[in-house]
Amino acid sequence: MAERFTDRLADVIRRPLITEKATRALDLNQYTFEVDHRAAKPDIKAAVETLFDVKVIGISTMNPPRRSRRVGRFAGKRAQVKKAVVRLADGSSIQLFPES
Repeated sequence: MAERFTDRLADVIRRPLITEKATRALDLNQYTFEVDHRAAKPDIKAAVETLFDVKVIGISTMNPPRRSRRVGRFAGKRAQVKKAVVRLADGSSIQLFPES
């Protein structure tokens, strides 16, 4: 595991991604997260297992190119985004929408 995330695993996962495709994957026990672009698969696995107390059996990561953004005459780039699809073992689940 990289040294940069050893004592702060909560910084690896930024937020869960709620898209139509990610919602369909919930039926297959797959959860999609936006993660730090420097995080490796072992970092992501350790963070998910520690934070949510579940068993991870597989991780797929995607690191798409940065997207351009224009506001008036000013052009720039959006923040770097890395997506991770985490497959959990049977019987494990993450409560994305807590009951209030």
